[in-house]
Amino acid sequence: MSLLIVLGLLAGPPVLLLSLLGPPISGWPTGEQLRAWVQQPLTERTLTAALTIAAWLGWLVLAYTVAVRILARIRATARWLARLPLPTPLQATASGMAGAAVLGVGANAVTIPAPPLPVPVGTLDSPGDSGAAQHEGRAQRDDGIAVPGGWLPREVAEQVNAAAALVWLRRRRAYQPHPPARLGREDPDLAPLPATAAAVQAALADAPAPLAEIAPAAGINTFVGVAGSGVGITGPGALAVGRGLLVTVLLAAHRQPTACLVITRAALTRLLGPHTEPLVERLPQLAVVDTVDEAARLVVSAAPPSRARGESKTREGWTAANAQAPVALIVEDDCDRRDVTPLAEAAARSRGSIVVLGRWPAGPTWQADPSGHLHDPRRPDWPGPRSCVLDQVATADLLTVIAHTHAPPDAAGAHRTPHQPVTTRRVPRQATPHHPLPHAADGRRLELRVLGEPTLLIDGQPLTVRRSAAVQVLVYLAAHRDGADTRRLIDALWPGVPRRSLTGRLYTTLSELRGAVRDACGLNVVDHTDDRYRLNPAQVQVDLWRLHEAIQHAGTAVTNTTVAWQAVIDAYPDELAAGRTWPWLDPIRETLRRHVIDAHVALADTAPDTRRAVELLQAAIRIDPYNADLHTRAVNVLTALGEHHAAHELREGYIRRLTAAGLQPGRPGWVGSDEQEWSSRLPRADAHRA
Repeated sequence: MSLLIVLGLLAGPPVLLLSLLGPPISGWPTGEQLRAWVQQPLTERTLTAALTIAAWLGWLVLAYTVAVRILARIRATARWLARLPLPTPLQATASGMAGAAVLGVGANAVTIPAPPLPVPVGTLDSPGDSGAAQHEGRAQRDDGIAVPGGWLPREVAEQVNAAAALVWLRRRRAYQPHPPARLGREDPDLAPLPATAAAVQAALADAPAPLAEIAPAAGINTFVGVAGSGVGITGPGALAVGRGLLVTVLLAAHRQPTACLVITRAALTRLLGPHTEPLVERLPQLAVVDTVDEAARLVVSAAPPSRARGESKTREGWTAANAQAPVALIVEDDCDRRDVTPLAEAAARSRGSIVVLGRWPAGPTWQADPSGHLHDPRRPDWPGPRSCVLDQVATADLLTVIAHTHAPPDAAGAHRTPHQPVTTRRVPRQATPHHPLPHAADGRRLELRVLGEPTLLIDGQPLTVRRSAAVQVLVYLAAHRDGADTRRLIDALWPGVPRRSLTGRLYTTLSELRGAVRDACGLNVVDHTDDRYRLNPAQVQVDLWRLHEAIQHAGTAVTNTTVAWQAVIDAYPDELAAGRTWPWLDPIRETLRRHVIDAHVALADTAPDTRRAVELLQAAIRIDPYNADLHTRAVNVLTALGEHHAAHELREGYIRRLTAAGLQPGRPGWVGSDEQEWSSRLPRADAHRA
């Protein structure tokens, strides 16, 4: 249809102009005609000729635009075909055999996809590889995520995504319940993650990689174990590549504690700028030294690196095992051959690699362009890897996330008053106030459920919302009852993407959503006033708002508090937008979870019997199975009841759950120094409350 329209626009105007008006110019004007035109320029004939010429010029502009677009599409297709790896004869034969085998399989057979071949980002191709292999390698290496201020390989982006999720799991584990409070709590550990991390999370929201499938050292193969004793990086992208390497190694060090990075203070200042000491101090796998000789001595002897002149870092987190593991070294570019010889020898003995921000006198020097592609001047035909590149802002954002994963285990609750048991007289259960659903003039009812699977109901029947962005808009506006302007909506739905390119998409999403609801029931679900969008409270009922009202009432109630706390629990069927991984959800989702946990713990403290307290604590654990305080309380109560087997099973299950989530005891920042010590502590905590 679009092709027919274009052909009609190209062929229709010339045919009409030629058939109705003829050619725009029938010949060159004579001198007499020119004099007549000067004396009387505005005649019917001259106006007709001018309009005819304008129409032909408009058609020429249209034809030129179409031609340019066609040529651009042809060039893009040619580039795509050039990068497309064609199967070898052996691969074609294998594919044919596999196809024949598939056609012969019964209809009830279970197909298990084969795992993808491990092609790490940045694997250096051999100079003798074929051109097809080089093109295929370049296509795979260019698979990554673009964020404001840089580009991350897919594996590195997945590690950032996993680290961001781990930050929220650590916050959930460390939270200590306290008496129910009103809405608007300002816990310091509820702050959203930096913008760069949110952009990565949004890019991977549709298909996040499971934590167990992320290679712990993915992304550092460009340098560590491949570059040999060392490599220099020059060119306009050298500093950006250095920042990318800094983030990549520290991300790998989180899941592979033997990976570490030594960097000179001068190089760190060049990469991140001044005033980075507070952030660097929170990264235990990063050692900052003053000189190249000091870096060499550190690698050889595993001595604690100097953090400042006259000040040393403790040995915790930096052991001989670290020094004997792969070490990526970044040094300043003003080193000479006399300085680098001991350093190169030390790196070779420790199976590490050196990356110099500048010329490396003891080995090869690669050129880096701003996009992160590395080129070896000695091999101009070598495709080279593409490395992670970041600017200072993006680097600081990601280092902040990494530092949060190494925060002390009690950081989330360090400034929080411990929960004190509430003693109050138990009163009979009272019914929660019922809020009637709003009705349209014809009696239609509209309800939005966002606790659990987001669903928009009309007269109790779900309405299909085709756009995923429209579902996200509904949940966002439900969570922000006062509404949001265009800027906030775009930043939440598409973080890291320029707003100017998304305004039209937002308008289309909202217009389609409002039109679908209006056609279905005649109600207006979203109001738009003064560039601010909000859900229409007069025409839509939201389950989250009922929870907000229950939380507010529970935080201010002075009588019948148990009824108010139970109302909070009853109004919370599931977490906000269950199963969704939108970055803006985490702070709001965790805030609601904490309110509900507080209500469970408050009821457990005032329960008339221990069995009821166990039931409430177990219900709270189902809401947050990662919270340490809830498990401590439940184990203590079960132990006091004499149910030692149940207490042991609960404790062991909790340890397995932490391990599966990447929160293994014994790693930097985990509770206790090892699993046995932490396990032995858990049943003794809060014994006086039991």
